Amino acid sequence: MSDARDNEQGGAEGQQPQPDGQTPYGQHAGGEQPPSGQPSQPPYGRQPHGQPSQPPYGQQPYGQQPYGQPSQQPYGQQPYGQQPQQPYGQQPHGQQPPYGQQPQQPYGQQPPYGQQQPYGQQPYGQPPVASPRLSDGSVPLWAPLYDAGPAPAVKRFFTKYADFTGRASRSEYWWVVLATSVVYIVLSIVSVVAALPGMTYDVDGTSNPGPGFLPVSLVIAAFFFGTIVPTLALGARRLHDVDLSGWLLLINLFPYLGGIALTVLAILGPKPGGARFDRPRP
Repeated sequence: MSDARDNEQGGAEGQQPQPDGQTPYGQHAGGEQPPSGQPSQPPYGRQPHGQPSQPPYGQQPYGQQPYGQPSQQPYGQQPYGQQPQQPYGQQPHGQQPPYGQQPQQPYGQQPPYGQQQPYGQQPYGQPPVASPRLSDGSVPLWAPLYDAGPAPAVKRFFTKYADFTGRASRSEYWWVVLATSVVYIVLSIVSVVAALPGMTYDVDGTSNPGPGFLPVSLVIAAFFFGTIVPTLALGARRLHDVDLSGWLLLINLFPYLGGIALTVLAILGPKPGGARFDRPRP
């Protein structure tokens, strides 16, 4: 009897008093056991021994991601089988771009020494070689007119009579050269035809042109002196389009070699750096 009484006292001493309406952890009210086949429910926030704990709402266990969302790797690491993302215009260390493709340079930077841009492409960050446009789509008079026709080129030639600023495209320059050459050839033929009537010969065989030669000669002289200034201005603008100074026209003072050098420079294509000679006007 004493042993049973001691056991009851020991069991009572091992239990902590519980608030009203609550039972100790792992026990049911009234000392009842849970129905057969149903586990007992632990208190909120506790898991039965041997079972994994559930994370709080909105958080995932370490190393697991929600379904349908990409996994987040630790800083500086990439998922298996994927390449790290490099900054724009840079290649991964030790890797070369695919064959036939040039690496893209960062914005506003030039390619490394010894490397060229792909044919027909301008360095990134530099303005392309194209005529600026107004709101109505037309090219302003102060800007170069690329792919100009003969009529617009000749019109600009006389409109910008003494304008040594800005640039002139190759089409502007060579259409004017062709037009002026045709005019000189036609006037020369007309002068010869006009000199035949009334032509006389001296005793020494010298010929004297007829009276019709003088008016045609005056027209040729007027055309020559009237186009000196716009021709020089057009040549300076053409050199500007090649990103060269207009003062290079002075090399034309050297006979033969100067003219050949200027012809070669006028054949060169436009360069983006020539935009520094533009003087925009409303």
